[in-house]
Amino acid sequence: MIHTLALNDRLLSAVRADSFAGYDPFDSLNSRMLQATPFKRSEFVRLAWLQLGKRSPINLRPLLGVPKKRNPKGVGLFIAGLLQDYHRTGDTRYLGEARELADWLLTQRSDPDEWQHSCWGYHFDWQARAFYVPAGKPNIITTVYVARALFELGELIGDSRLVDVALDAARFISCHLFTQVDGRSFYAYIPGETAFVHNASLWGAAWCGFAGVRLGDQALVEQALSVAQQSVNEQREDGAWVYGARHHHQFIDGFHTGYNLEALCMLRDATQTDRFDNAIQRGYRYYVDNFFESDGTAKYYNTNRYPIDMHSFAQAVFTLLKVGGGVADRQLCDKVVQRAIELMYQPKKGQFIYQKTRWVTNRINYTRWTQAWAYYALAFYNRHTADGNKSASTTANKVCAE
Repeated sequence: MIHTLALNDRLLSAVRADSFAGYDPFDSLNSRMLQATPFKRSEFVRLAWLQLGKRSPINLRPLLGVPKKRNPKGVGLFIAGLLQDYHRTGDTRYLGEARELADWLLTQRSDPDEWQHSCWGYHFDWQARAFYVPAGKPNIITTVYVARALFELGELIGDSRLVDVALDAARFISCHLFTQVDGRSFYAYIPGETAFVHNASLWGAAWCGFAGVRLGDQALVEQALSVAQQSVNEQREDGAWVYGARHHHQFIDGFHTGYNLEALCMLRDATQTDRFDNAIQRGYRYYVDNFFESDGTAKYYNTNRYPIDMHSFAQAVFTLLKVGGGVADRQLCDKVVQRAIELMYQPKKGQFIYQKTRWVTNRINYTRWTQAWAYYALAFYNRHTADGNKSASTTANKVCAE
């Protein structure tokens, strides 16, 4: 059995060697080959090109001229993991590295003249079925994960600049992403978009609720609570959430369910409310009952284990230890971590693979999607274990996630 502490260190060393930069499942539109043609303006071509890069088990990016780059969300996850390792070891080198990455994130904020507040987007153009997002346009998920990492680091080292930037991100979410359409009130994924996606809206609510309390802004808190209530109202009776409201969003998957639950816990703890307790309890029971096999394999969908994805394993660590936290939850988490290592870890490379389908294994090294999540989850798990199986979220619940 590979010890998780040694694995944690090897994984961190591997991403350090690439300066925390790399490829991403969705970065194919950064292709120099595509950008040199007029086809880059075609929505159909962009979507097909992106899906080719995402679905191919062969890494075509070097051939297509896609460069390795840092991703702001990925860097936020690495900072969060470094802080876990610092808390576990007391080694200030982790803090120094986190500060360097935080300084880089400050240079990557989306255009302040356009958005007025702190926010972040991806480092690539992104074509989805519902919308097109140019590189650098802010989105709610990247903004929340970056803000959480900057806040925790700023609090830890006494850097008010980082704290202020992180809390200011809630102003961006409230001002530019709050949406009322079709009788719903929610936070949109990107400015101007009207698709309702539960995990995006709930993470926005979690951060706005947390920041509202810190800023003494009750209106921001109330807005966040009402937005979260929208998703709670649309939770199924059995505790599940479909991904979103549109017809192609009617699926139920594990890591987005985990996002929903973690976000609701963060909002609950920040605002000291019990109004979401029943939704969390029902959602967590559905999560545990439907997204794990007996050997600890984290399933992608409620009705299908495939694709087996490291992202599903990683989010399971946070959901089981933060939302659950009981003896049975910790035991299941131990099985999940060991199963992830058995199925997904590549010892010779010190990295995790991206996905396994029934017939194909995709071993492409994706920094944000795979390695950043794996490192953060392992660092959190190792700290939790080092604390004698006492929930590390006792401290972390200040932001319900470190």
